Amino acid sequence: MDPDRARELLAAERARIARALSPLRQEEDSEPVDEYDPGNLASDLYQDELDEGLADDLREQLEAVERAEARLAAGTYGLSIESGQPIPDERLEARPTAELTADEERIRERYS
Repeated sequence: MDPDRARELLAAERARIARALSPLRQEEDSEPVDEYDPGNLASDLYQDELDEGLADDLREQLEAVERAEARLAAGTYGLSIESGQPIPDERLEARPTAELTADEERIRERYS
């Protein structure tokens, strides 16, 4: 894959993640609620846990972008980190942070 296209894809992925993380980082700005109401407490706890899970997933995606950017800088972007085989451009277009070929990923998922 052309390095300029790879940078463009990775920048777009980074921006997508930043947009998704942004509302999860914002403080609560709605009207105060009765903090002693069990229904409100349960709802707040559920939302907090959901947001934290989403934020964890997005941080992992951001780490994948950073690893891909490092591979791009090292000249190994587009090569499997496992076998060194080329990752098809079509796969990188769909998933710019791909570290394995599709076959390698299927095998890894089967055994994990």
